[in-house]
Amino acid sequence: MSEITSTIASAGARQIHLRRARLSCVDGANAGQNWQIERDVIRIGAREDNDIRLTDTTVSRLHAEIVRGRDGTILRDLGSTNGTFVGAVRVKEVYLAPDTRFRCGKTDLIYSPADEIIDVVPSQNDRFEGLVGRGLAMREVFGILERVAPTDLTVLVTGETGTGKELVSRATHNRSNRKNRPFVVFDCGAAPETLVESELFGHERGAFTGAIASREGLFEVADTGTIFIDEIGELPLELQPKLLRVLEQREVRRVGSTKVRHVDVRVVAATNRNLRDEVAAGRFREDLYYRLAVVEIRLPALRERRDDVPLLVEHLLHRAEHAGSGGGRGVKSLSPEVRALFDAYHWPGNVRELNNVIERALPFTDGSVITLDALPEALRAARPPAPSVPRPNIPADAAFSSLPLKDAKDALIEEFERQYLIDLIERHDGNVSRAARTAGMDRKSITRLLKKHQIRYRDV
Repeated sequence: MSEITSTIASAGARQIHLRRARLSCVDGANAGQNWQIERDVIRIGAREDNDIRLTDTTVSRLHAEIVRGRDGTILRDLGSTNGTFVGAVRVKEVYLAPDTRFRCGKTDLIYSPADEIIDVVPSQNDRFEGLVGRGLAMREVFGILERVAPTDLTVLVTGETGTGKELVSRATHNRSNRKNRPFVVFDCGAAPETLVESELFGHERGAFTGAIASREGLFEVADTGTIFIDEIGELPLELQPKLLRVLEQREVRRVGSTKVRHVDVRVVAATNRNLRDEVAAGRFREDLYYRLAVVEIRLPALRERRDDVPLLVEHLLHRAEHAGSGGGRGVKSLSPEVRALFDAYHWPGNVRELNNVIERALPFTDGSVITLDALPEALRAARPPAPSVPRPNIPADAAFSSLPLKDAKDALIEEFERQYLIDLIERHDGNVSRAARTAGMDRKSITRLLKKHQIRYRDV
């Protein structure tokens, strides 16, 4: 794994710094072999799961490690039988300069940084696995994914709810050498706080009340593959050191166990929080943030990429037609009125909300074109023109054309949002969890909006 190498924003950095290392065996049983490693913790030894496996019989199973940190690169002996040497000096821990020669048992190795600076060039493609986008913002995301996905680098995906963070994680996995290995998803925000540790790291029988049998955690399930940790900002502070250990040492210890288990897992994490702010507030460890944000990709909100809406609609309709359920058969396009509504709408639920609107409209569509009648009532209420829609501090009979464009747009969005929530919560009899699933939003976002608009609901 690595320290932070780059922050890729939809309108931000134009380069990514990939931190790599090269080790060469210059004397011993493996003389002539070379390894290029993309992790910042490199294990050396005779055991098969080491990054550098040596066949020298004087090398211990787990002999030494090289740790590249923010302050330099450390060579650390791991309690080997025959020692780790720099020159004639046996070392326990020492900083390595570039091209330093050192010895494990009777094997001599040279460590050399092999960093690479890559220009982030927007992709020529408007698709990357399940992601679609023709605008510059998304093509820049595709450009960096094309370079990063085939590596083992840890990726942190940020963006609002519904922007496609899980799709990015799946795309990253599918374009990697791990694509035929496990892909495991864990949502920190959905699991009860008391069970997060057990879910991620596993537990032994009797470790706590109800632990009637030993159980492997999701890191063990994902071994040799990829784990996607969603809403990483919700991870309890007391568990963050344990996740940091997995990232740094690739080891897990189950709850109630003293045994350490080795795992080979690529981590993709996601959050809709600003983790830098969380670090500043003391709610998220700075060292963990840097270990997660090896490559940080910000996904733009749908309102920031409105030019992509027609392409997204085309993609969603095509997918529905070939889904095999029959619900989207023959539906090819939107009516002009629906296109105008989609263009003007704020899309607070982002691409997920657009997908839900399309899916809900299909069963109510006769023919090949989605019309206004097929849309949810709350969404239809937002269709232009809407000169009679009131807004706080604006006279109810004021025409929108009499207002500045921004105020008119805000008024339309504010009223639609309120009416949508009223309709949504009424249809689900006040059940916030079901309403959130229908809207394609997380429960906390729905609750926040209900309180903002002072809409009563029952806490279920």
